Amino acid sequence: MPSIVQVTVHPSQFPENVQQALLNSLRVRQVNHKFLYDSLKQAQKWLALHEAYSPARTDPDCAETYENAFATAARKMADTPVHVIGLGCGGGQKDARLLQLFKQEGTRLSYAPCDVSLALVLVALQRANAVLADGACFPLVCDLAEADDLPAVFESSSPPEASRLITFFGMLPNFEPHVILARLGALLRTSDWLHLSANLAPGPDYAAGLEHIRPQYDNALTRDWLLTFLFDLGVKPSDGELRFVIEDCPRGTGLKRVVAAFHFSESRSVRVMSEEFVFRPGDSVRLFFSYRHTPDRVGELLQNNGIAVLDQWVTASQEEAVFLCRRPG
Repeated sequence: MPSIVQVTVHPSQFPENVQQALLNSLRVRQVNHKFLYDSLKQAQKWLALHEAYSPARTDPDCAETYENAFATAARKMADTPVHVIGLGCGGGQKDARLLQLFKQEGTRLSYAPCDVSLALVLVALQRANAVLADGACFPLVCDLAEADDLPAVFESSSPPEASRLITFFGMLPNFEPHVILARLGALLRTSDWLHLSANLAPGPDYAAGLEHIRPQYDNALTRDWLLTFLFDLGVKPSDGELRFVIEDCPRGTGLKRVVAAFHFSESRSVRVMSEEFVFRPGDSVRLFFSYRHTPDRVGELLQNNGIAVLDQWVTASQEEAVFLCRRPG
């Protein structure tokens, strides 16, 4: 890792915008997911959770599924320089492996790790630097849901001679589909490639599949990670409890999602900046949601946003899938 790293911060993560987003989250009692990764402590808790429960880390078949998907992309794009844009890069494990496979093909590479968390961007950058040449990394801290100018941002920072591969791993479940897929559709040029993954509800019975994967969320590590946000605000463990439920998508897409909300049994007042928020018994705050998809549902959602699935890989457990996509010319 270089002794000095230059990181670009998008205005969506400037202090005044972050403060406004936090206040809005508390006013509507639905936490913007970015606040779950905001601090170094939260990022470390999420990384520990990811190592313990992500199928990509715990299921050898899932790791092989990603390997096969990455090898296909590396072969298809081997003839030109490649610029990888890691949207929601997290700790960067998947992006780093993808970069390694490109390097084995002799591809000239550059990489833009992008996440809402500075700590996670730096972790991803550190992993990628083991593969990339000096000066070939362009880290960006950005809120994907709030940044309306991402096409221009990435257009200006992408090497003009390179083909672009946008990765979007593990992110699809944590956004409202109509919001994030519109963002992806606007960002993706006809010359670009898109690699994304989706968490699935396994088996032929969609509702039963969600119940099957519920323990991946309702566990001690997830609770510890999610509750850090509230406890850092001043909420006490004795003020209530965190509950996990499965609910339908409010926009009638037919999707279902796992939702975690803190339900207050005691009154609690917290102050953020100059605003006071009072929670009374019976109140709740939604901390997190995660949509679970099926391959057909993912394909339909992408098609509705002008993105075509060229190939897909589904794990033997049917709990995760990887898709290789493009915008039709």
